[in-house]
Amino acid sequence: MIPEIGHFALVLALALALVQSVLPIWGAARNDLIWMKSATWSSLGQVFFTAIAFAALMTSFVQSDFTVANVVENSHSLKPLLYKVSGTWGSHEGSLLLWVLILTVFGAMVAMAANNVAMRTKARTLSVQAWISVGFLTFMLFTSNPFDRIYPAPLDGQDLNPLLQDIGLAMHPPLLYLGYVGFSIVFSFAVAALIEGRVDAAWARWVRPWTLAAWVFLTAGIALGSWWAYYELGWGGWWFWDPVENVSFMPWLMGTALLHSAIVTEKRGAFKSWTILLAILTFSLSLLGTFIVRSGLLTSVHAFAVDPERGLYILGLLGVSIGGSFALYAWRAPSMESGGLFKPVSREGGLLVNNLILAAATGTVLFGTLYPLFYEALSGGKKLSVGPPFFNTSFIPMMLPLVFVMGLGPFLSWKRATAGDVFARVKIAGLLAIGFGLVAWYAFRGGPVLGYLSLGLAAWLLLATLREWSFRIRLFDVPLGEAVRRARGLPRAAHGMTLAHAGLAVAIFGFVGSSVWKSEEILFVKPGTEIQFAGFDVTFAGAEKVRGPNYIADRGTLMVSQAGAHIATLYPERRFYPVAQSTTTESSIRSNLAGDLYASLAEPASENAGAQGAWTLRILYEPLVNFIWIGSAMLVLGGLVSLSDRRLRVGAPKRKTPMPSAVPAE
Repeated sequence: MIPEIGHFALVLALALALVQSVLPIWGAARNDLIWMKSATWSSLGQVFFTAIAFAALMTSFVQSDFTVANVVENSHSLKPLLYKVSGTWGSHEGSLLLWVLILTVFGAMVAMAANNVAMRTKARTLSVQAWISVGFLTFMLFTSNPFDRIYPAPLDGQDLNPLLQDIGLAMHPPLLYLGYVGFSIVFSFAVAALIEGRVDAAWARWVRPWTLAAWVFLTAGIALGSWWAYYELGWGGWWFWDPVENVSFMPWLMGTALLHSAIVTEKRGAFKSWTILLAILTFSLSLLGTFIVRSGLLTSVHAFAVDPERGLYILGLLGVSIGGSFALYAWRAPSMESGGLFKPVSREGGLLVNNLILAAATGTVLFGTLYPLFYEALSGGKKLSVGPPFFNTSFIPMMLPLVFVMGLGPFLSWKRATAGDVFARVKIAGLLAIGFGLVAWYAFRGGPVLGYLSLGLAAWLLLATLREWSFRIRLFDVPLGEAVRRARGLPRAAHGMTLAHAGLAVAIFGFVGSSVWKSEEILFVKPGTEIQFAGFDVTFAGAEKVRGPNYIADRGTLMVSQAGAHIATLYPERRFYPVAQSTTTESSIRSNLAGDLYASLAEPASENAGAQGAWTLRILYEPLVNFIWIGSAMLVLGGLVSLSDRRLRVGAPKRKTPMPSAVPAE
C-alpha cells in the first residue's frame, strides 16, 4: 500500500506542476493577481506530495519491502540501517526522486521567502520552475518509476554497490543535487527576466543569494566526493578527471563566473546579458551532466547505466530546455541596456577577465569530456581515452593567471583604477609571495618549475587577500580596538569573500603538494617485512580475518615509526561482500598537516608467481593533502558567511510597479 501512496502522490505533484506551468505566467500576462498568487499554493502542494512520495520510498527501503523492484536491486535485509536509508537515493530512480524533491523545495522557498520580488517576476519564475518539474516528473513516471512492483517477490535483495556503502558517499549526492538543482532557480529567474525583457540591479540582487546557496552546496558536494574517492577507492588520489567528476565540476566553474557577474550587474548595471547567459549555461551544464550520467554513455561507479530510452528522453528534455532558453536569449539579449561604462583597468575589467578564463576552462573540460564520446560514435565503436595528461596540460595553465587576477581584483576600483595605486597596495604581498616561492624551491630542490610557480601564486592569493582585508579595517594604521570595531562593521559578504579566496589559496597548496611531491610504492609484503619509505619505518605485522555487518574482511596491521619512535598503527582492509559478490579496498591513513601516510591492501600476492604467502601493499605519502579539505571547508564557510549577510537575506526593494488588479481590465 505504501508504494501505491507514493506513486499516487507523484501523479498529484505532476498535476499541480502542469497547473503551475500555465496559470501564473498567464496571470502575469493578463495582470491577474489571483492567478499569479496561485503559484505559491501550487508550489507548496508540489513539495508536499513529492515529500510524501520520497517518504514512501524511504519507508520501503527501511522495511526491506522486496515487492518493490527498486528495493530489490539496491538493498538487502542485512545492510546497516544508515545504508538502507541512503539506498533511497543510491539508484537511478531514487536519485531522480531526490532531484525532483529538491527542485520542488527550491520552488516553494521562492514562493514563501521571496516577498521582495516583484509579483510578475515571481509568477513567471515559478512557472518556469514548474516547466522543469513537469519534465522530470513525466520522465520519472513514464520511464523510471521508483515504485514499480515485482512479482513474485524475492526472499532478499541484491544489495547496494559496496563502494556506495560509506557515510561520505551517503551525503555526497544530496549535497551535489542541492547545488545542481539550486541553479534551476537562477535559470528560472533568467528566463523570467528574458520574458519580461528587463534586467536591472533589483533582479541581480534577487538572483545572488540563490546563486550563492547553489554554489555553496555544489562546492561541498564536490569536496565530499573527492574526499570519499581519496580514502575509499584505495588508489590514493582525490581527482582523476573522470567524466562523471567533470560533469559536476563544469557547473561549478560556470556558477563561479555567474556569481561574480551578478555582482557587477547589481553594483554597476553592467554585464546584464552576460549574467543571463551564464545563468542559462550553468543550469544547462547541470542538465547535461544528468544526461551523461543516466544515458548509459558512461560506465562509472558514479554513473547509472540505464537503457537508451531513458537517455533519449533526457536528451529531449535537454533539447527543449536549452534550445528554448537560448532562442529566447537570442531574441531578447540585443535589446538589453549595456549598463555602466568602465576602463580596462578597473574592477569590472578584472571580473570580466576572471569570467572569460572560467568560461574558457569550462569549455576545455567540456571538450575533453565529450570528445571521446563523439569519437566513439563516429568511428564505429573505437574507443579513445582523454585522461589526466590532457586536462593537466590544458586546464592548469589557464588557472595560473586566474589565481593572479583573483588576488589583484579586490584592489581595483570600480569604473577605473590607476596602475600606480594598485602596485603600491600589492607590492608587499607580491614580494612576499616571490620570497615564498624561492624558499620552497630551496627547501624541496626537486619537481617541475610549474609546481614552484603554483605555490608562489597560491601564496600571492593568500597574502593579497589578507592584505586587502587589512586595508578595509585599516589594520596597523589605527589602534587595534578601532581596527576590531571596523572589522565588526564590515558587511558579512566582505568577510565571506576574504574567507573564500583564502580558502582557495589554501586548497591550491594541497593540490600542488599532493600532486608534485607525492611518493608511492607498490610491493609484496609478508609478516615481518620492514619498509623505509618517505622518512617512515613501516613494519607489516600480518593480516587477519574480521567480520563486519554484511562483509568479511582481511585486515592488515602496519606499525609505523619515525626516528625510532612509534607514531601510528594502520589497519588497511580488503572487504568481501557475499551478497553483491564484490570486493572493496579500505585504506588506512595517518594524517597531519605536513601530509598523509596512506596504505591500502590489495589481493593476496600468493596469486602471483614467486610471491607465495605475501600480500600486495600500496603505500603513499601525500604532502599537504589535508590543505585540500581545509581549503574546501573555508570555501564553503565563506559562502555561508556571505549568505548570512543581511543585504542578501533582505534583498532588493520591490520595483515600483502598479499593483495588478484581481480581475483584468476590459
